[in-house]
Amino acid sequence: MKPRFNFVTTLLVAFAICFAFQLAAQSEMARPASTEVPTAEEWLASVALTKLRVHPESLTLEHARDGRRVLVSGKTKDGTWVDVTPWAVLTPATGAVKVHEDSYIFPMAVGATKIIVTVSGVRAELPVDVKSMEAPPVSFVRDVMPLLSHAGCNNGTCHGAAKGKNGFKLSLRGYDPDFDYELLIEDISGRRFNRAFPEQSLMLLKPTSEVPHKGGQVVVPGSRDYELIRQWIAEGANSDVETTQRVERLEVLPDTAELAMPGMKQQLVVIAYYPDGTTRDVTREAKFTSSVNEVAKITDDGVVTAERRGETAILTRYEGAYSTNGIIVMGDRSGYKWVQTSEYNYIDTHVHNKLKRMKILPSQLCTDEEFVRRIYFDLTGLPPTPEQARSFLADTTASKAKREKLIDTLVETPEFIDHWTHKWADLLQSNRKFLGERGVWLFQQWIHQAIAQNRPYDQFVRDLITATGSTYANPAASYFRVSREYTAAVENTTQLFLGVRFSCNKCHDHPFEKWTQNQYYELGAFFADVNVKQGQLPGDEIVYASYTETPVKHPRTLAVVEPSVLFF
Repeated sequence: MKPRFNFVTTLLVAFAICFAFQLAAQSEMARPASTEVPTAEEWLASVALTKLRVHPESLTLEHARDGRRVLVSGKTKDGTWVDVTPWAVLTPATGAVKVHEDSYIFPMAVGATKIIVTVSGVRAELPVDVKSMEAPPVSFVRDVMPLLSHAGCNNGTCHGAAKGKNGFKLSLRGYDPDFDYELLIEDISGRRFNRAFPEQSLMLLKPTSEVPHKGGQVVVPGSRDYELIRQWIAEGANSDVETTQRVERLEVLPDTAELAMPGMKQQLVVIAYYPDGTTRDVTREAKFTSSVNEVAKITDDGVVTAERRGETAILTRYEGAYSTNGIIVMGDRSGYKWVQTSEYNYIDTHVHNKLKRMKILPSQLCTDEEFVRRIYFDLTGLPPTPEQARSFLADTTASKAKREKLIDTLVETPEFIDHWTHKWADLLQSNRKFLGERGVWLFQQWIHQAIAQNRPYDQFVRDLITATGSTYANPAASYFRVSREYTAAVENTTQLFLGVRFSCNKCHDHPFEKWTQNQYYELGAFFADVNVKQGQLPGDEIVYASYTETPVKHPRTLAVVEPSVLFF
């Protein structure tokens, strides 16, 4: 089969196969969940655990406040590993550690010890090493800021709003600790803190609703969050913004999980990794979101509960770091047996691997009647004429061969080129508002020629974002007539060619993605030297690079930003 504009064709094939997978899955996923969920005791008795596994396999507690959780998995009689953390009994072998009611393990004395883990009579051991019983000072960056985020103080609906709330503003989701500290300390003449009597500080009285607070009670007096903030104030309400780095990455355990049936649960544990090599359990402060609540829900403390058969992703957020975990609810798959199915390309292999994991049979191959209508719409944007449909159906050649022949025929037609020209002209915003009558015509002719010549996608993109000169003589330069400001170039380029929305991190770190405000302006520094001026002909403009213009400055620090690309 002769390739034609390979990027477009690949996307088309992938979409068609994924759509087939979706159709196959719909009937399977739509089965109603059973309302009869066994109790913990009934379930544990039915699975007959044979072995326990604790993760991590050992714990190291660095200081007095270093509390950790563990996950406990049980191996059933059929060889399946399932989460049994909610029913695990943790018994310290010595007084060197203590297990709190919430199952967090805290140090009590320096030295090596172990914890006996038991579930339904099955036993495992967890080695624990306590390094120190001295607690470091409470950190504003690593202790206080996460508590503000967890309580919702810096959410967009509260003090993290663009103009703050009720006269007090914080950076959205805590992306700027230095700004937050200065506002907390300097605003209203520092009256938020009473270092002599920390309990009388507005920093504690407001969130506990001891004084009127429109946000209600978000911190409970005497709780761990309360005590950390109180201790920070007692220690002087000091800032460590200049000396302490924030979290570098998150590890969420387990990375994937399969739940056997609705009603089953899975505990998640979130570990934050810092540039200095230290780690901490941040499960209590992390924020969790399920992409499909109908499949599985998740609580604020990281417990996933299966609702019905299907698949969902759990997004975990903590202090600007993100992690995604896959959750599959299998349901009753008794009687399932994979049926060997032909594969035509590597995409089929990936789809079949996923179907096998989900225990779903692939959908049947579409009929010739369905195929001819679909392929005409997909490749040309038009339905087949009655004569074209009859000709294809009357062809007695083997189905695979005649389908490939029809695809080869369609990608050589003017209709194919016109269809994809219109699609790309729309994506590249080729319209009279930006380009004028002649500019639109020339730009669309350039796109048309690129598709007709089967220009590779990487070359097509490179021609657009490096084009200079007259937009009449070099129509590819019209890309910068649309994206004439560097901010527009950043947002259009990332969304169109990378599939990333960069508009949010223009003003602050992205609230739901890993992209930072720094990255926005680092990428913008590449486009800042691109300028547009009037050409000699009416309606024409010249795109040129100028290295004498004002460099990009970060709006928060006002420092000159050096260009840097993403993903490196």
